[in-house]
Amino acid sequence: MTISSRPEPDDQNRMAPVREQRFPQLAHWGAYTAVVRDGRLVDCDPFGQDPNPSRLLETIAPMVYSPRRIARPVVRKAWLESHGARGRELRGRDEFVEIDWDTALDLVAAEIAETRAEHGAQGIFSGSYGWSSAGRLHHARSLIRRFYFAGGGGVDQVGNYSWGTAQFLLPHVIGTYNPLTGRVTSWPSIVAHAEVFVAFGGLALKNGQVSSGGAAEHTLESWLRKLAASGARIINISPTRDDCPDFVQAEWIPIRPNTDVALMLALAYEIRRQGGQDDAFLASHCVGYAALEAYFQGREDGVAKTPEWAAEITGIPAARIRALAAQLCGKRSYLTCSFAVQRAQHGEQPYWMVIALAAMLGQIGLPGGGFGFGHGSMNGVGNPRVATPGPEMPVGRNPSGLAIPVARLTEMLENPGAPYPFQGQTQHYPDIHLVHWAGGNPFHHHQQLHRLMRAWRAKPRTIVVNEIWWTPAARNADIVLPITTSLERNDIGGSSRDRYALAMHRAIDPVGQARDDYAVFTDLAERLGYRERYTEGRDEMAWIRHIYGQFAQAQRHAGIDVPDFEAFWDQGYVKLPPPSSDFILFEDFRLDPQAHPLRTPSGRIELYSETLEGYGLSDCGGHPRWIPPREWLGADIARDYPLHLLTIQPADRLHSQMDAAPLAQGNKVAAREALRMHPDDARARGLRGGDTVRLYNARGACLVGAVLDDGVLPGTVVMATGAWYWPAADDDAPERAGTANVLTLDIGTSSLTQGPNAMSCLVQAEPWRGAGA
Repeated sequence: MTISSRPEPDDQNRMAPVREQRFPQLAHWGAYTAVVRDGRLVDCDPFGQDPNPSRLLETIAPMVYSPRRIARPVVRKAWLESHGARGRELRGRDEFVEIDWDTALDLVAAEIAETRAEHGAQGIFSGSYGWSSAGRLHHARSLIRRFYFAGGGGVDQVGNYSWGTAQFLLPHVIGTYNPLTGRVTSWPSIVAHAEVFVAFGGLALKNGQVSSGGAAEHTLESWLRKLAASGARIINISPTRDDCPDFVQAEWIPIRPNTDVALMLALAYEIRRQGGQDDAFLASHCVGYAALEAYFQGREDGVAKTPEWAAEITGIPAARIRALAAQLCGKRSYLTCSFAVQRAQHGEQPYWMVIALAAMLGQIGLPGGGFGFGHGSMNGVGNPRVATPGPEMPVGRNPSGLAIPVARLTEMLENPGAPYPFQGQTQHYPDIHLVHWAGGNPFHHHQQLHRLMRAWRAKPRTIVVNEIWWTPAARNADIVLPITTSLERNDIGGSSRDRYALAMHRAIDPVGQARDDYAVFTDLAERLGYRERYTEGRDEMAWIRHIYGQFAQAQRHAGIDVPDFEAFWDQGYVKLPPPSSDFILFEDFRLDPQAHPLRTPSGRIELYSETLEGYGLSDCGGHPRWIPPREWLGADIARDYPLHLLTIQPADRLHSQMDAAPLAQGNKVAAREALRMHPDDARARGLRGGDTVRLYNARGACLVGAVLDDGVLPGTVVMATGAWYWPAADDDAPERAGTANVLTLDIGTSSLTQGPNAMSCLVQAEPWRGAGA
C-alpha cells in the first residue's frame, strides 16, 4: 500500500489535502490496484504486468457504491409474521423488514437448528453454486460448504455449469477430467508445431477475460496472435463468425447449432475412406475402434455417416467436409472444443468424438497435436505453468455424503424422494426445507427460470441468501444478509492456471452494515455450538497466512522457492517461474502406454466403453453417436419455433455479476439484452435494428433488443446470458430484462451425466407492441 497527498479544491473552493492510498486487489477478471481517496474507491488501475487488462475493471467502483447494494439485514414481512409457516408464494412480491444483525443471525441459526432436528442433513440445501469472490478465503461457496459440513452436513452439488457434462464422461474415455481445468498441451508447443488448428465452438476472445481465482496475466490474445503468425491453418466451426477475432484470420465454417458430432462422424468416415487413419496408434493406444468404425460406416445401423449425410444435418456442404478431412490427414493437427459444445442435450457425444478423431489421426501425445477443451472459454487454458496448486481454502468432507448433480436444482425441489439416474446408478432427490445460498445467482445460470421460480416459491420453508446486491436471488429470499465486496476485506487469490498468487488488501470500510461471509458463518457456528470446528481458531489474517503457507509448501515440493508471507504481503504478489519444458497432454502415455496407462478399465483410450454400454442407457451408449436433440433446426418443433437461440457468455460482465454496472447497461438495446440475428431473419419478421423484440417459446417469453449481424448463421439468433431476471407482475407477460434462461429447457444432457442443457433452444421472434416498446 502507498499513501500520498496533494491539494485539491474542497466544496468551498479552498485547497484541502487529499489522502490517496493504493491497495493490491483482485477480481475474476484481473488483478488491479484499488485507488482510494479520503476513504472512497475512485479507480481500479490494471496490474502492471498484465498484457491485456480487461475493461471489466471499470465496473468495480460504480458497483461498490451502487444503489442496489444491500445496506442491512432484512427479513420478508410475511415470513416474519408467520415464522415461515405461510406466504411462500409471496417470495419476490412481499415487503422486507429491516432488522439488526443479532436478530438476523438468531433467526438463521434457529432455522438451521430446527431443520436439522426435524429433517436431518437431507433437509438442508447448502450447495450454493456460484463463482463469488476471486479471493480464496472469502470465496462464498467454499465458506458455506465448510460451515454446513462442520455442522453435520447438508445437500451439496456435484459438477458445474461450465463443463459438468464432460466432467462425468471423460473419466470413462481417458481416465480423467483434468483437461477441462486448463491442463492441456501448452500454447508454446501448439504455436511451434501445429499445422492445422480446428476450434469447434470458436475461440471467443471475450471469454479470455475471466478465470476462477483471478488472473494477473490475460494471455489468450497474445497466444492467438502467435498462432496466427505461425502460419498454422485456423478453422472456426461455429454458428457465429465472431467466435474468432478478426486478426486470427480463421476460416469460418458455419454449422447448425448442436450438430457438431454429425460433422465429426462424417470427418471420421472420410478420413477412413482417404486412408488417413493411424492404424498403429489405434491398435496400441485405444480400444473399441472397430465398433466405432462399424457405426460411422453404417454397418451397425445401416446408415453410413458420409459427408452427404452430415450435410443434411449440419448445413455444411459435403464438398467442404471432404476438403476438411483432407486438410487434417497427414498434418500435425490440434482439435479443440469450447465448453459450450457440451452444454447441450447429448453434449457428451461431440467431446467423445473429438477425442476419437484425434486418435484416428494419431496426433494424441505429440507436440502441438491431439485434442483439448476450453480454448476460448476462459483465461489460462494451455498457459505454460508448473503443475502446482494455487491458493485454496480447505472445505472439509460432507459427513452426510448427500449431493445432487449441479443442474438438477428444480427437479430436486419439485420431486422430493423421486428417483433419478446418474452415473449408471439410481439416486433419490432429498426433501429440502431450508435453502441457504451464498455467492451465486440461480436465477441466472439455471434453465427454464419460470419453472424454477414456481418450485422456489412452493417448496422450501425458508430461503436465506448472503448477498452484496439486490440480485434476483436476494429479491426472492426470506432472510437476506448483506455481504462485503472484496474491497472491504483482506484475502488471497490466484489460479492453478496463472503464474501469480496475489495479495488482496482491504481498501475501504464496509458499505452500510455489510459483513464478510467468514464473519457471518463464524457467528452462526458460535450460536450452533461449533465455532472452533469451523474456524480452527483462526481469524481472517491467520487463515490468509495458513492458505499462503500451504501454497508455498506445494511450490517448494516442486523445487520452487517463494518468499515468506510478510514479503509476499508487502509486495502484493508472488510470480512463479515458467516450466522447464512444454507440457504435452498424454505425452508419457504415447511414449509407453504400458508404463503410463490411463485410469480407464483398459488403461487405454476407450473409443468404445464396455462400462457405458453395460449401463443400458438410451441416451449415452458404448461409443459416440449422433442422437438428435429434442430441440434443433431439424426437429418437428422447428415448424413452430424456427430460430435456434444460442446463449453466450457476455463481454461486459461475468455471468450475471456486474449487470447493473454502467458498462453492461450501456450495451443494452432498447433497455433490454441485445439479440443478434441475421438481417434476412429480421426482415422476414418485420424487425429492424434497435427494435424491441418478443422472443418466445412454449416455456415463456422475454423482451430483447434487435441487433442485425450478417456474421450469424441464418436461422440462428444469439444473446448473452446474465441479465438480471425481472419477471412481470402478470405471469403471462414477457420477462422484461432479456434473461435467456427463461427460454431454455431444463433437462439433463443425458441420464449418464445430468449436465446443464443451458446453451440453446428453439424460439420465435416478433415485434413487441406492448408497454415499453
